[in-house]
Amino acid sequence: MPLQLLTFLRRLFAKRDRFKKCRELEEGLGYRFRKVGLLERALTHRSYIHTPENENLRANERLEFLGDSVLGMITSRFLFENFPDKSEGDLTKLKSTLVSEANLSRIAKSISLGKYLNLSEEEEKAGGRERNSIVSDAYEAVIGAVFLDGGVAPAEKIIREQILRKYIEITTDQALHNYKGELLEYMQALGLGLPRYDVLEEEGPDHQKRFTIAVSVKGKKIGQGVGRNKKEAEQKAARMALGNLDQLFKDFNKDNQPLSPD
Repeated sequence: MPLQLLTFLRRLFAKRDRFKKCRELEEGLGYRFRKVGLLERALTHRSYIHTPENENLRANERLEFLGDSVLGMITSRFLFENFPDKSEGDLTKLKSTLVSEANLSRIAKSISLGKYLNLSEEEEKAGGRERNSIVSDAYEAVIGAVFLDGGVAPAEKIIREQILRKYIEITTDQALHNYKGELLEYMQALGLGLPRYDVLEEEGPDHQKRFTIAVSVKGKKIGQGVGRNKKEAEQKAARMALGNLDQLFKDFNKDNQPLSPD
């Protein structure tokens, strides 16, 4: 079989398989695309396009950028309308939890989004279909694709059904709480400056990393956490630090002077 014909058939079958995956995912989204190519692009990770067979495809990064803005706007409007007594700071906290990587990746996994992603073989072997950063970015890209295909209304419908109607459950989930943001607010309010996060240990292969991170303020270690990535370890360290604040304040008041600088 001539090489050109073989290449054509490979591209044809690959395109057919991608189209089938898109139609399956639409059931989980509750939305049927008029331009299914938009959804296909939203599912295409940058690792997938660096081969001759896929050189004509485009990655989902621009759609992710758009979807992030659409998600932020709709979420902000929902919080503004439903929490008239909350301050700007409180609304910001709620929003950051609702649109966090942890929450978006959880929602993406609930509709098996990772199953439909176009990834390189290397990225797939490294666990890319379950990686929070990849599936949460793809979810934002899908929101962007829905917005371009059908406008604000269908995008808002998906966001309300999959995220906003569960806001009580989400905003009270300890696993999604923004401990780093809360710790930062405490430190700044007390004039202690910015918390510092240091990697104490990094071990394991690239697809199974394990990070140990300590958080300190003015040279005093106040928390430590272990996670599969730096962000998770930092959140756990901040959570421990928040639990140690009472002792930190006692030490601070006992000395009656600022903690020693770094």
